[in-house]
Amino acid sequence: MALKNIKFGASTWLWASPFTTETIEELFPKISQLGFDVVEIAVEDPTLIDLKKVKSGLDRYNLDVTICGAFGSSRDLTNESVEVQKNGLSYIEDCLDICEELGVSFFAGPMYSAVGKARMLPPEQRKAEWDLAVKNLRTVCEMAENRGLKIALEPLNRFESDLVNTTDDALRMVKDINHSAAKVMIDSFHMSIEERDVESAIKAAGDELIHVQVSENYRGAPGTGQTPWNAYKRGLEAINYQGVVSIESFTTQNVELAGAVCFWTPKADTQDNFAKDGLQFLKKWASN
Repeated sequence: MALKNIKFGASTWLWASPFTTETIEELFPKISQLGFDVVEIAVEDPTLIDLKKVKSGLDRYNLDVTICGAFGSSRDLTNESVEVQKNGLSYIEDCLDICEELGVSFFAGPMYSAVGKARMLPPEQRKAEWDLAVKNLRTVCEMAENRGLKIALEPLNRFESDLVNTTDDALRMVKDINHSAAKVMIDSFHMSIEERDVESAIKAAGDELIHVQVSENYRGAPGTGQTPWNAYKRGLEAINYQGVVSIESFTTQNVELAGAVCFWTPKADTQDNFAKDGLQFLKKWASN
């Protein structure tokens, strides 16, 4: 069988950080010419993005768009500081506004906590942070619903989060949030570390799964590593997934972001070839 009705995307993080209005003319024509259907804009600072120019660029280069967020310590919905929580909620609201303006149906990312928050906690503190994430994300879901949007919660590997590591964790959080706007996304890099059986994890996610990010187990171009791509395909076919499959990785050329994601060496000779080779593999993978 073939994966039908999916679109292929490329994250702006493959080339640039942060994404700005000036980045549009650098990236949009390239992403379009390489053969992608979708540009996945990683929004680090909403104030750096002119949405009118983004819309114009999407139209000119015939690209759809998805939006994901960046969640550092100042946007931590599980921080004991109410001000930090409010800052996180304000940032998410700005991103939801961007989604609404650009016609995107969901906002994606590990918005439940801060990336890099990985500690061995006593059970009572872990439960308190979980409950705080659930409470704040219910508010986020209400904001999303008011805009006709959903949110896609991304599990991260154990080295980047101590709260939501597996698809089951994300599904449990969705259940606890108990709001129709709360959904799940997956990232094959994190799954390669955390999941015992990716096919079963995808099947368990079912209709809750609304976005897929991919790279290799070492964050390289799809098709160049140890990822069990056949298992991913079987899982996605079983749930009739019809969303975007987006390549997400990073570049060592941006020192700050590279340091944050522990990206010490390039994963391809050029980022353009990373994207080109990855897309060529994914198109073959999906069609066979």
